[in-house]
Amino acid sequence: MKNLSKYCAIGMLAFAGFSCNNSSQPDSTQAAKDSNATKMDSTGTGDSTAARSIPPSVSKADQDFAVNTANAGMTEIQAGQLAEQKGMSKDVKEYAAMMIKDHTAAADQLKAIAATKNITLPAAISPEMQKNLDDLQKDDGKKFDKDYMDMMVSDHKKVISAFENESKNGSDADIRAFADSTLHTLHHHLDKAEECKKMMKSM
Repeated sequence: MKNLSKYCAIGMLAFAGFSCNNSSQPDSTQAAKDSNATKMDSTGTGDSTAARSIPPSVSKADQDFAVNTANAGMTEIQAGQLAEQKGMSKDVKEYAAMMIKDHTAAADQLKAIAATKNITLPAAISPEMQKNLDDLQKDDGKKFDKDYMDMMVSDHKKVISAFENESKNGSDADIRAFADSTLHTLHHHLDKAEECKKMMKSM
């Protein structure tokens, strides 16, 4: 169990679920994408907006990757904070604490890149991700621990695909490098999350 705790405590740079939009609530993620689209259109116009435009090296796919990653990152931090409060297992609490620490660092790295590219990132999580957190908030005890770890495993399987695609096909070198440098960690942490999940089933 000590080894399990150690593995879980390693945490992961999870960038959970890249969500669809829910038009019934304000969506900061969509607003960020709209802002980036406007700045992208201003590229090369030669007017006063040009200085604030997104560099030609940054494709729409690069922009969306950055926005989706920021949205998911904020979700992971909030989910981790919730798990620290409501988690029943010591492993889950340690995992959540490391998630907050590691993902805050990853978010800072992404923000720095976005600032150099003039990419707008969302200020709040999307309505769909908020609904996932609200649903998780309703859980208690072992059910909370199970649902939280299920969420971590599921989200990481999705995000690895998105990071692999950006790593291979991204247009901007800096954003592509960010995705590539994070992939090994994502794979490693997904393995540890699955180990934690299996151990919880045997308890």
